[in-house]
Amino acid sequence: MKKIGLSLMTAILGGAIAVGAYKMVETKTTEVGTFEDRQKVYFASNHIAPLVSSAGTVDFTQAAAAVTPAVVYIRTTYSSSQSGGGQDQMEQMFGDMFGMRRRQQSNTPQRASGSGVIISTDGYIVTNNHVVEKADKIEVTTNDKRTFLAKVIGTDPNTDLALIKVSTAGLPIVKFGNSDEAKVGEWVLAVGNPFNLTSTVTAGIVSAKGRSVGIIGSQDNDDDTNPFSSPNLDRSQAQTPVLNRGIESFIQTDAVINPGNSGGALVNTKGELIGINSAILSHTGSYEGYGFAIPINLAKKVLNDIEKFGKVKRGYVGVQFRELNPDAAQELNVKTTNGLYVNELVQGGGAQQAGIRKGDIITKVDGNTVYESSDLQEKVARLQPGDKINLTVLRDGKEQTFAVTLKADNSNVLAGGGRTKSAEEIYNNLGASFAPLSSAQKQKYNMKSGVLVTQVRPGRMFDQLGIEEGSVITSINKVPVNSPEAIDKAISNVKDGILIITGVSPDGSSFTNRYKMDR
Repeated sequence: MKKIGLSLMTAILGGAIAVGAYKMVETKTTEVGTFEDRQKVYFASNHIAPLVSSAGTVDFTQAAAAVTPAVVYIRTTYSSSQSGGGQDQMEQMFGDMFGMRRRQQSNTPQRASGSGVIISTDGYIVTNNHVVEKADKIEVTTNDKRTFLAKVIGTDPNTDLALIKVSTAGLPIVKFGNSDEAKVGEWVLAVGNPFNLTSTVTAGIVSAKGRSVGIIGSQDNDDDTNPFSSPNLDRSQAQTPVLNRGIESFIQTDAVINPGNSGGALVNTKGELIGINSAILSHTGSYEGYGFAIPINLAKKVLNDIEKFGKVKRGYVGVQFRELNPDAAQELNVKTTNGLYVNELVQGGGAQQAGIRKGDIITKVDGNTVYESSDLQEKVARLQPGDKINLTVLRDGKEQTFAVTLKADNSNVLAGGGRTKSAEEIYNNLGASFAPLSSAQKQKYNMKSGVLVTQVRPGRMFDQLGIEEGSVITSINKVPVNSPEAIDKAISNVKDGILIITGVSPDGSSFTNRYKMDR
């Protein structure tokens, strides 16, 4: 009996130690690491088995049931000054296709809607940049009809992605898939909120991968109501730089996508997220056959950077190129019709330092054949400054491979942009993203606290006040701010609609700005 009792006590003690250790690891993992790390812990700790693909019997019920609870309805509100005649290029381009077109200017706040996907149980949601861009108020409604106000953590107009957050926990999430493994012809589901019809699921197949349709960063569109008015849009003549251009490598699908689906989920039959729905090809603004989703493998890098750094840290090859086709090859007097013809090199850029020359034709990226610009752009967009990439070029009829070290973008380009308003509304009205100060930055500015301004969105408060990217904010309403989270506390009790923002500009000069907000 003593042996049995001893064995039992040993087993109980061992189990307790194991459970305690697991909880410590679980807590630590959920607090740090990438969104993908947190998802792995979530699905492992909840013993959720991977869904088995049901494409053989064309039964999508399991995937739909797994994904729908984590796709949210997003409703945005814009002040009259943000709506109507003041539309910028992106608003014009994305307008009618997604229900984002503003009504004519009036004194009444305007509203629009879209979709989002919960990717972390503590309230992080991915959506499209154009869904939340310039919004004063962002309301998120979950599938179980709970409504939260959300704040913008950061945006990346170059990929049309945004990371927003609601203050709650225990939310359902969509499991990340691997967009590289998605195959043309496989079944997929689009989940979103078209025409304000919440929790709508449609099915189709992957029609193509690596699509570049020229919608992000395009400045030469003559039709301001629909950039896809011509399905035979010819971008072959564009002088296409790797620097400062929209990054497009869309998954094309014929799953029905309509206005309101923007920012929603594209999932495989296992219920895994492989893309964020972003655009449609249409003459009318409604579904006519094809939709386009941002690959999740690209989105993960963007979202992790936004959460960690406040903006995307992007490396650049440092070339300007032209996509080859039979017409371009004839004009340039080259024999190959595939690849990217190098027009120009950025002085001091990675490509120039590696030995690539003007007139070279980029034929492979890390051994993979380059057929169009997206084959290079998506690969580069997943990497950080300092990472290396192998580019194979055709020169004098022979292929040579160069190891290119990606450089950071040195230009200061903006990443775009009764009671008082809620903290979430005020945060969004700031129009900025933040990151904690590094030790080197604290030493540079001789300060013990503060947050770095990593992004300024055009037209918002910081832009209007002239607070630049690279500035350090030391206090808001005389409350010291030491982290992005501290800003929430500083703006939670704004009185009389006055914000007093104190900080240091990139040139080292101090400033104190007062801003009067509308009630």
